[in-house]
Amino acid sequence: MVPAELRRELGLEEGTELAIRSDGQRLILEPRSEVLRRLRRRFSDVRDVSLADELATDRGTEAGRESRE
Repeated sequence: MVPAELRRELGLEEGTELAIRSDGQRLILEPRSEVLRRLRRRFSDVRDVSLADELATDRGTEAGRESRE
């Protein structure tokens, strides 16, 4: 749970879905909507590719990496 003071500072509403990732030394939390917006921008010029499939592949790769650690 993100403390109320920090939610206000970041403009997050209670219940906002957050994505979590690591840069190797820190955990990074960001609104899920921002992650999706970034992915849509990144793949906006790619044709015949499902963003859902790309995301599932990425998550599968990450899960495999975690299971080997």
